[in-house]
Amino acid sequence: MANSLYSGLPTTIFTVMSALAREHGAVNLGQGFPDEPGPEAILRAASEALLHASNQYPPMQGLPELREAVAHHYTRQGLQLDPTREVTVTSGATEALACAFLGLIEPGDEVVLFQPLYDSYLPMVRRAGGVPRLARLEPPHWRFDRAMLERLFTDRTRMVVLNNPLNPTATVFGEEDLALLAEFCVRHDAVAVCDEVWEQVVFGNAIHRPLIGFPGMRERTVKIGSAGKMFALTGWKVGWLLAAPALTEMIAKAHQFLTFTTAPNLQAGVAWGLANSEAWFEAMPEALDRSRQRLTEGLRREGFVVLPSEGTYFLNIDLAASGIDEDDASFCFRSVKEAGVAGIPVSAFYETDPVTNVLRLCFAKRDATLDAGVEGLARARDLSRRAAA
Repeated sequence: MANSLYSGLPTTIFTVMSALAREHGAVNLGQGFPDEPGPEAILRAASEALLHASNQYPPMQGLPELREAVAHHYTRQGLQLDPTREVTVTSGATEALACAFLGLIEPGDEVVLFQPLYDSYLPMVRRAGGVPRLARLEPPHWRFDRAMLERLFTDRTRMVVLNNPLNPTATVFGEEDLALLAEFCVRHDAVAVCDEVWEQVVFGNAIHRPLIGFPGMRERTVKIGSAGKMFALTGWKVGWLLAAPALTEMIAKAHQFLTFTTAPNLQAGVAWGLANSEAWFEAMPEALDRSRQRLTEGLRREGFVVLPSEGTYFLNIDLAASGIDEDDASFCFRSVKEAGVAGIPVSAFYETDPVTNVLRLCFAKRDATLDAGVEGLARARDLSRRAAA
């Protein structure tokens, strides 16, 4: 017997494109993982904990030293958190999202979401009984406005999901946008689930502001973070939920019946990292910014139009403006199979009325990988033009 929700879902586009990259020996600029191994000192801390500390069940809510380190870390964002009542460690941010949805959504509650969106949001919201209300953001600015929010929010709205910085658009929501969204959350008594896994990865003049810090939002926001993104250790799957005690109580109950807990040595490594990585938090965005600029400049030399990238591991190409008369999905499959480079079509991040001319690329790669990616994309563009002629 098939589950009616999951049986109709396709294989995630990340899995599809990474599998094709392996099959064709292609450069993988699709899935968002770095080429580099991550900070060695944090790896050593986790290794020492594996060998010399307990490997039995840690506390369900997370190791006390990690919860304390998380709470202290966010004082830099002006947040004062109680590590015993407002911090829950999870097996990655995706589990944190599932906890928030399962713990806080009642069947029939309306949930506001912004497309393009991380592809796990919709099935998880629906599995929890929520009714999605979908906004459509468009390039090049990818912003919502008051009129859009007036259409989306109703007297049945109970939750809004915000990814900031936003994957796949690589944009960072500004003060005005966040204040507007906070106004609507307060007016409609809605909880905001804020997926802020990219908060440490912002560039230039962009500034990440957590929605939880806006007036009226402290008691109605669930803030989600990811050690995997902070420390370029995406396979570790260590994340956390930050929320006022009343919200934490409900989402922790969901967490205890999902993963219950997370590998204690990884928690110990992350706790050490949060307490000892000021230099990393300075150097990591700078190194990524250099890679971002290298990929941007290489693409522009080849005649591609690159959209602004303010944060995350990603940047986007406007295919139509780059003279490519092919939708993003078709171009992606041509590129990986015929030109040896994998990207992600941004249309895959929409359920309805997709933007179909934008290609997402990951720049968290070594210089040689980026340069090979540019060469491959130029070949793919030429192949696409010849096919259209």
